[in-house]
Amino acid sequence: MKVDIFDFDLPKELIASQPVTPRHASRLLDLSSEGSIVDRHFSDLPDLLEKGDVLVCNDTKVIPARLYGRRGGALVEVTLYHPVDGLTWWSFVKNAKRLKPQDVISFCNDEISAEESDFSAEVLEKNSEDGVLLKFNCNEDKLPDLLQKFGFMPLPPYIKRDRPGKDSLWHKFDDKENYQTVYARCEGAVAAPTAGLHFTPEIMHRLKEKGVNQIFITLHVGAGTFLPVKSENTEDHKMHAEYGIITPAAAAAVNAAHQQGHRVIAVGTTSLRLLESAADAQGIVHPFVGETDIFITPGYKFKIIDMLITNFHLPKSTLFMLVSAVAGLETMQKAYKHAIAEKYRFYSYGDSSILKCVNKI
Repeated sequence: MKVDIFDFDLPKELIASQPVTPRHASRLLDLSSEGSIVDRHFSDLPDLLEKGDVLVCNDTKVIPARLYGRRGGALVEVTLYHPVDGLTWWSFVKNAKRLKPQDVISFCNDEISAEESDFSAEVLEKNSEDGVLLKFNCNEDKLPDLLQKFGFMPLPPYIKRDRPGKDSLWHKFDDKENYQTVYARCEGAVAAPTAGLHFTPEIMHRLKEKGVNQIFITLHVGAGTFLPVKSENTEDHKMHAEYGIITPAAAAAVNAAHQQGHRVIAVGTTSLRLLESAADAQGIVHPFVGETDIFITPGYKFKIIDMLITNFHLPKSTLFMLVSAVAGLETMQKAYKHAIAEKYRFYSYGDSSILKCVNKI
């Protein structure tokens, strides 16, 4: 399938750099009824769902996986994306051309310069597909605290922030709170499951009162989710693997919903991908622990989800391909055209949508 058919023009001013306050005040484009497009707000979500519906959320928690440092005199920006073990990570590195094995990167933050820092990593390997393999110079049990001290939230490249330093503007933005769902609890993601950013305790309370069953699964989102599709055909694109967990209780809740005639609504493409990875050909979800690199494009027959809550995605991205598989490419092209005309806010800190799945087994 040609990648170009998933392209569209988006005015830069519609890319959100900050979320709205409160979170549930964001807009919600309602495509839950086939053939209709309705403008709503996220606070309307409980009114769109029914008693017995199951809302499946990703409870992964984002770690501060973006690091800034120096190799000699060269500035380096590191985004961790996949752990090999407790101290070794694959990463994407800006200004990586001159990096070579055995080079050492010393990390800094707003208060500590690279020259003063005792936190560093050695380059073990680099390649064009996977990036740079780094090994940190600390004890394994100390790394989480050092990432909290030196790391920054791994915002996607379309949300601009300055590098750390004495005149840095990072402290003016509360990304460590904003770029995290209110129900995040399992540390390990290096990108947020952004569809969940619109939920507030108030919305969750209203959903519970309505009789909507909110359950949690875990997919540790990788920075590969932001990588552009560079191939001309979707068949040639490589998806990075991400680690996920579905407990027996969560799998049973999803299966029971379908057995009782209720709907399963995935909150975000991450929840959807993990559910579909754990499903068999008969549409039964099984407990799951492991990695998935599932790549969903139009023509895919969904086994589990009936609806999807999701933000607005990049042109030619794997995520726009996925939502086009859920609701149909023509429907999503019309929906995005409407959203652009109505000045919806796009991408991670942007507005939301709810889609009906029209391609099921």
